[in-house]
Amino acid sequence: MGILDSVERGLERAVNGAFARTFRSGVQPVEISAALKRELDIGSVIVDRDRVLAPNSFVVRVGDADADRLARMGGTLERELVAVVAKHAKRQGYQLLGDPSVVIERDSSLTTGVLQIDAAQVEGSVSWVAVIEVDGVRHPLRKGATIVGRGSEADIRVTDGAASRQHLQLIWDGTAGIARDLGSTNGTKINGQRFREAALSPDTVFTIGQTQLTFRLLPDGGSRAARPGPQQPSSRSSAPRNATPSNTAPSIDEDFWRGLLVNSPS
Repeated sequence: MGILDSVERGLERAVNGAFARTFRSGVQPVEISAALKRELDIGSVIVDRDRVLAPNSFVVRVGDADADRLARMGGTLERELVAVVAKHAKRQGYQLLGDPSVVIERDSSLTTGVLQIDAAQVEGSVSWVAVIEVDGVRHPLRKGATIVGRGSEADIRVTDGAASRQHLQLIWDGTAGIARDLGSTNGTKINGQRFREAALSPDTVFTIGQTQLTFRLLPDGGSRAARPGPQQPSSRSSAPRNATPSNTAPSIDEDFWRGLLVNSPS
């Protein structure tokens, strides 16, 4: 347990980045801790049912007298405050764009006891895991080709009589991907439109018969970042209007994709 936990737990005095709060005895570490938690709560944004993004970068500004007093703790205080942010985010189920950071800065325009916090979402390095969600079950996509269908040879099996044995192919290189209908009898749809090939975009919903499959990008390890946008690794797409691939070519291994597209079932 951190040195701030037992004292800070019941303290609700805080500031948001838009205004300052005055503490008569000068700014105390426990008050900074409470303020940071409040900033996390105020700044959190619901992205979807699985993601609530919160700020991860904080600049705490205090006046000269407070800055001199807090500086005596050296880097220990900032490390403790980072731990407070990380622990509160985990407890509340918040996702962060990157590792949390807290910096205490001197602001000579502030008087003793006045605390201001500037909070922001700063993107960090995050490893993403691609999954296909079927009936609430998430199936991780390996790098390469994954076959979806009702046949025993399919990598992801669906129990739907309207699905072909090898119905849909998902190709993923770790950064970008495509979905290809494998000449199925009843076709595959995105937003009600049949397609032959389309880019894999986060939260795209594919329909096979009566079964819906959702492509998701989830962070590996718990932190959340701005997800990669739709990318198109192949120039042969005939995606429907509502699944328009990006015009930006992703950084991919062309030989990797060429081999998959040539050797994949049709």
